[in-house]
Amino acid sequence: MKNFRELLDSDSVYVFDGAVGTRLYDKGVYINRSYDELNLTAPDLVREVHEEYAAAGADIIETNTFGATRHKLQPYGLETKLRDINIAAARIAREAAGDKVFVAGAVGPLGLRIEPLGPTSFDEAKEMFREQVEALLEGGVDLFVLETFSELPEIEQAIRAIKEISDLPIVAQMAIQMDGKTTFGTSPDAFAARLDELGADVIGLNCGMGPNHVLTALEKMRLVTSKSLSAQPNAGLPRDVQGRQFYMGSPEYMAEFSRRFVQSGAKFVGGCCGTTPTHIKLIASAIRADSPRQTAKAFVKQPATVAELTPEDVQVVPSEERSNWAAKIARGEFVTSVEVLPPKGCDAQKTLESIALLKEAGVDAVNIPDGPRAQTRMSAQATAVLVEQKVGIEAVLHYCCRDRNLLGMMSDLLGASALGLHNLLIITGDPPKMGPYPDATAVFDIDSIGLTNMVNKLNHGLDLGNNPIGLPTAFSIGVGVNPGAVNLEEEIRRFEWKVEAGAEYAITQPVFDTEQLRTFLDKISHVKIPIVAGIWPLVSFRNAEFLHNEVPGVNVTPEILERMRIASDNSKEAAREEGIAIARESLLEVEDVIAGVQVSAPFGNVKYALQVFDALEEFQERGKEAVSIQ
Repeated sequence: MKNFRELLDSDSVYVFDGAVGTRLYDKGVYINRSYDELNLTAPDLVREVHEEYAAAGADIIETNTFGATRHKLQPYGLETKLRDINIAAARIAREAAGDKVFVAGAVGPLGLRIEPLGPTSFDEAKEMFREQVEALLEGGVDLFVLETFSELPEIEQAIRAIKEISDLPIVAQMAIQMDGKTTFGTSPDAFAARLDELGADVIGLNCGMGPNHVLTALEKMRLVTSKSLSAQPNAGLPRDVQGRQFYMGSPEYMAEFSRRFVQSGAKFVGGCCGTTPTHIKLIASAIRADSPRQTAKAFVKQPATVAELTPEDVQVVPSEERSNWAAKIARGEFVTSVEVLPPKGCDAQKTLESIALLKEAGVDAVNIPDGPRAQTRMSAQATAVLVEQKVGIEAVLHYCCRDRNLLGMMSDLLGASALGLHNLLIITGDPPKMGPYPDATAVFDIDSIGLTNMVNKLNHGLDLGNNPIGLPTAFSIGVGVNPGAVNLEEEIRRFEWKVEAGAEYAITQPVFDTEQLRTFLDKISHVKIPIVAGIWPLVSFRNAEFLHNEVPGVNVTPEILERMRIASDNSKEAAREEGIAIARESLLEVEDVIAGVQVSAPFGNVKYALQVFDALEEFQERGKEAVSIQ
C-alpha cells in the first residue's frame, strides 16, 4: 500500500467514494436513527456499502463517521460510545478497502456554534475534534477528510486538532450555497487561501450544491492556491417526494462534470449526497480515460461517443434535412424569425392570427418562449404545434429545464417529435421566484448543457440511458448564449460545452450593444456554429429601463437609454418609432457577422417586429401592404 502523500505528488487523478448515508437509506435505514451507530450495530451493512464503492472504482473510501462527534451523538445517548464507534468505523472501512484502496477518516462539523457566534470556545471545539481524530487514528485511517464545513473558524480547529497528534494528510472541504459562497458569506477564493495557510494538503468542496456551482467555485479556488483540489458535489438539488429526499443528477451527468472538474484543476473527484456506486463507476471511467496512471484499474474503456453508440439500424437525419429552418442555417443563408409569447389563456386564436402575418411576410420561423420570466402561459409546445398545424409556418420551440424532471423532459421531446416539431432552442429557464408565483418549485434536474446532450442522443436513436428508442428524433438543436454575461469567461466555457454536447446553432439574448456582440463573436470564433442575434425593438424609455435593470443578461447602452428617454418625452408614438429605428440600426451593424436574426415582438405586436426587417434588402423588396400598421 502506498503512502497517500505519494498520490499528492503524482500526475494522476483519483476518485473518492459517494454518499454512505444515501446508500444506508436506500438499504432501509431510516433517518430517525444514528447512522454512525451502525458501525457497532450493523457492521456488515456498513462494510457492504464500502465494498460497493471500492468495487465501483473508488481509490479512497470514507469512514461512516460524519456525525460521530460528541455533540452530535448526544441526542441518541451515544456520546459514551464515541471512541468505539470511530474505531469500529475505521476498521470496517479498512477491511472493505483491502490493500489497494485508501481509508479516509471522515470528520464533519460539530453542529454547534463556536466563538464569536456561539458559546463554544475555540479550544473546546478543538478538543471535541481531537477526541474523534484520536479514535480514527487508533482504527487505522490513512488520511482525514474534513467535509461540509461552512465556517472557517470551525474547520480551522479541526485542522489544528489533527496536526497536534498526527502528520497524516488532510483533505479540507467546504460547502457552498446557491450564491457560490458559504452559509456565512465566505467566497471560495477567500476560504481556499485560508485553508492553504492552515496547512491543508487538499482543498476542496463537497455537498451544498450540484456540480455546476461547484465547478464555478473550483475555478476561483485554483487561482489562489497551488494545493491539490477536490470536488465531491451532491447529485444536484434534492427533491422531496412524500417525505423522502431524491437527488436527480444522473450518473452520466455527474461523470461529465467530473471531467470538467479535472480540466479545471481538480486532482480528487467523487460525490456527496445522492451519489451511488453507479455514479462513482461512471465518474471513475470518465476521468481515468484521461489520467496518465497505469494500474489495474486503469483498464477502463473511455466512454463511447454518441455516434459510436448509435444503433446499427438507425439512420441519423442529417441536420440540413430536419427542417426548412435547419436547411437554411446549414446552407449559410440568413434566417429570420420573430419571438411571440404563447397566449395567457386557452384561446390561441389572436396569437395565431398575428403569426399568420409573419408567414405572409416571408419570415422563416416563429420562436415560442417557454415560460419566460416564470410567467404562466399556454404550453409552449402546444402553441408550437398549433402554429405549425394551423398557420403553416415553422416554429422554434424554446424548451427549458425548470419545470420537468428527466423523465418528463424525455416524454415531452418524444411527443414533440411525433407531433412534427423539429426546431428547438434549449435553455435552462428562469427560476420561479422571478414570476408571480415565487413559492412554486423548480426541478432543474439538468441544465441546458445536459439537455443538449439528451436531445443529441434522441437524434441518434438513444434515450438518456443509451437504450435504443427505435426511430430517432430529428431536432435542429439550438442553444442560448449571452454576449453580455457578467462572467464572460464562464459563459464562453458553457457555450463550448453546449457545442460539444451537440448544439448546432445559437440565439443570443437581446442585443443593444453591437460592439459588445462583435467582441463576443471574436472570442467564440473558434466555435464553429452559426449565431442568430436577438433584436428587441424598444417601445418606451420605461421598457428600456426594465430590460436593462430587470432582465438578466440584457445590457442597454447609455446612448440608447438617452435616445429612448428623449423620444418618450415627446410621445408614445415617437418612442415606438425610435425603438424600431434603433433595432434596425443594430441589425444593420451586425448583419455581416451573424447567421440570422430573432426579433422579439414587444407586447405581442408582430407588426412592430416586422418593421425591423425593413432594414434587410430582401424584405424591402417584398410588398408589405398586408402587414401595414395602418
